[in-house]
Amino acid sequence: MEKDSVGFRSYLAPVLFLAAIFFQNFISRIILAPLLPSIEKDLALSHGQAGSFFFLMTAGYLVAMMGSGFFSARYTHRRTIVVAIATVGVALVLMALSGDLWGMRAALLLLGMSAGLYLPSGIATLTQLVDPKNWGKALAIHELGPNLGFVVAPLIASILLTWLSWRSILVVLGGMSLLLVMGFARFGRGGDFAGEAPSFTSFFVLIREPLFWAMMILFGLGVAGSLGIYAMLPLYLVFEHGADAEWANTLVALSRISGLGTAFVAGFATDRIGPKRTLFGILLLTGLITLLLGVSAGRWLILLVLLQPALSTSFFPPALAALSSSGLPVSRNVAVSFTIPLAFLFGGGIVPMFIGVMGDEGLFNLGVVTVGVLLLGGSLIALTLKGRGRN
Repeated sequence: MEKDSVGFRSYLAPVLFLAAIFFQNFISRIILAPLLPSIEKDLALSHGQAGSFFFLMTAGYLVAMMGSGFFSARYTHRRTIVVAIATVGVALVLMALSGDLWGMRAALLLLGMSAGLYLPSGIATLTQLVDPKNWGKALAIHELGPNLGFVVAPLIASILLTWLSWRSILVVLGGMSLLLVMGFARFGRGGDFAGEAPSFTSFFVLIREPLFWAMMILFGLGVAGSLGIYAMLPLYLVFEHGADAEWANTLVALSRISGLGTAFVAGFATDRIGPKRTLFGILLLTGLITLLLGVSAGRWLILLVLLQPALSTSFFPPALAALSSSGLPVSRNVAVSFTIPLAFLFGGGIVPMFIGVMGDEGLFNLGVVTVGVLLLGGSLIALTLKGRGRN
């Protein structure tokens, strides 16, 4: 039966299966943030060394995501998904068994690389399963994975650290990954076709375009304001403001709930006033709130922690719309495949490491303030964007 003759409900189960895999893939990476105070204490690490974990993980993610097409072209998308999530499970167990800094770093690099294999093949499998007229709904369900992960990861850490060590929590998550991949290998649908190896000619075309660099800077700042701050926020609250680790993780989890809805508001605003104006407003407000986050304390700090993610997570709908309508001399998927990984390397890798190094110097606050200033600068870059459609 042709998929255009079948209702969306017929594909709901496999779409939810892929969303569960994406959730597991994402939470396996960000669980490090709420566990970081415990890991830092157990391994006697500095803030800078702890922050470098995110750089290593993101570097592995960048390499694997940009090269995933070569793997899927040879082994199919389905096998790529199986290998990706299975290796995530193995990497988590290796992290739990690490007894020193270098063992931890090697496992984190492996975790980033295995996680980076999933997304291109996951999206290709999902869009092959579902009729194009239902792609919006299917992708929205799939994107619930990372949005729920931001909320659930701190709660898992807060609850399980009462009974388990950080190592045991990683083993539990690793076991869940292995169970999930066995389920997908046995019952999962779709992905039984080869991918397409990327052309690096397109990359050299892109890097000659000033607009590409503007979009990469904006996406890097968007990731910095969202994932970069999230990664170091529990550590910042515990060591800079003397918060209890359980309370800090609970506060961070609560702060992410609003992001489940504000992204839709940002999408609506993009349709009404255009991506350029929406991005300007989001980056301006996120930068201001992030700057204040670095200089506030007490009740004001709690309010800002709750407010900052509501704004920072609104970045991506208008940013993707701006990238899609940018008029870059390559296809949209090529522009996305090169822009997003590089942005994650900066915002999700370099920025957390920078904040950690500043923390070692007794300047944790200044590290957060610097990110806020960069976001404010990004709002001015957003005003330079041009593209088809409403600006």
